[in-house]
Amino acid sequence: MLKFTCCDAVQQFLTGAQAPLLRGITRGFERECLRVDRNGQLARTPHPAALGSKLTHPWITTDYSEALLEFITPPSSDPQFPLRFLSDIHRYVAPLLGDEAMWPSSMPCALGMDRDIPIADYGPSNAARFKYVYREGLSLRYGRKMQTIAGAHYNWSLPADFWLALQDCCPGPSDVQDYASERYFGLIRNFLRFGWLVPYLFGASPAFCESFLQGQPSDLPVLPGGTRYGPYATSLRMSDLGYHNRAQANLNVSVNSLAEYTQALESAIRTPDPFYEEIGVREGAQWKQLNANLLQTESEFYAAIRPKRTGPDRPAKALRERGVEYVEMRLFDLNPFIDVGIAPEQSTFADVLLLMCLFRDSPPITSREQSENDENKRRVVNHGRQPGLHLLAHNREQAFRPLAHELFDDMQPFADMLDTAYGGDRYDATLRGLRQRIDHADSTPSARVLAGVMENGGFLNYTLQQSQQHRQQLLAQTLDPASSARFASSIQSSLQAQRDLEQQAQGSFEDYVARYYA
Repeated sequence: MLKFTCCDAVQQFLTGAQAPLLRGITRGFERECLRVDRNGQLARTPHPAALGSKLTHPWITTDYSEALLEFITPPSSDPQFPLRFLSDIHRYVAPLLGDEAMWPSSMPCALGMDRDIPIADYGPSNAARFKYVYREGLSLRYGRKMQTIAGAHYNWSLPADFWLALQDCCPGPSDVQDYASERYFGLIRNFLRFGWLVPYLFGASPAFCESFLQGQPSDLPVLPGGTRYGPYATSLRMSDLGYHNRAQANLNVSVNSLAEYTQALESAIRTPDPFYEEIGVREGAQWKQLNANLLQTESEFYAAIRPKRTGPDRPAKALRERGVEYVEMRLFDLNPFIDVGIAPEQSTFADVLLLMCLFRDSPPITSREQSENDENKRRVVNHGRQPGLHLLAHNREQAFRPLAHELFDDMQPFADMLDTAYGGDRYDATLRGLRQRIDHADSTPSARVLAGVMENGGFLNYTLQQSQQHRQQLLAQTLDPASSARFASSIQSSLQAQRDLEQQAQGSFEDYVARYYA
């Protein structure tokens, strides 16, 4: 049964004058995807110059690899804006890729040798070199193939007047920023408890190309076309096959408070790791990694959800000094059925889940509970559609379906709250539609993807067909002249910004790195 920190808070925001404050929720998406050639092979071409500077462009950049595009939407309080803007980015970019297409799956296309995956090169400036060396370190620590996995991140924050109103009915620290940070960390803890529902509902990576294994053994069954798959998997991207980190397994980063969280990250970027020390930091003038510590930077810490703060400072320092500004939810697979990789119901559902996690009681997470949370995520990403699946709840095995239905019951007041704020029944309708996936596992994206893979000659054939279909759809859509001009202007501005940066006195790279850690 749902328990609230303050018994009257939900009612006040559900029916009172407080509901309109939720219209100030700010959202944004980040979508990654690989560029591939017409045969579905990883593109070996540089990031297209027509897309501007990947170092300085605010919306169009790359993640790890030169071939791994990343599209970022500006934050907006309009719930429809992020996907609308993301669609515009795709329509602008698609014609500029020539014969290349955007790979629609979270799991990568056919990969050759690990060393053949190109690291993104951002230029000669110290800022650019820092990003390159960081990625070189990732390749030495985890291999490049892991960095070709793509996903979608959802950035979410609440407005200042919401926190002031919540403070009136739910007391806490007197400083509003301290209060918001404390509540955001409560949200994060609850998301770690209940986030397993996200890969079940939206996971879309139950299969992958065998080349991803790079010759390593696997117990997963084989399909024609060099495909490996999990018969009941929802999101192999989020399994140990995907984002898995030997050193991070022992990091023990606590989310019980902002102070504990930032202290753990500060310690991790300063604590040597014997394996990384053996790799070495430099070989003559060539840097192999930024340091030989557990983490090169805080961004190397993989998590299902992260507290964030914008600004020039290191992430942990910015959080410690200025508090949490927003949270970044990182569990969404790409939806291969949609040309922009994200379905509208994903943000609608995330709004409801995150709001419930914020209002719900959120005691500190013990080490035992953290193990339970990790195990539940592992079971859902690997076996989420398995009949008779059980999860752990308070150290007891409980059937998945009743737990999922109970969670939907607990989310209902927050769907009603958001519908009150915005008018209409969009949030309630989204919950009703998604709830059906609990009892009908074959309607989940992961089940639909696996059926397509089996019917179309394997993962590569099927996903290549999807990528070509999306390419044709995007090329057939026209971008209005004003939006096209806006993107063209942003491209030129980003190129000029990179030129301006490179003309500045750079100083030594050693000093630049030292200042980062100061």
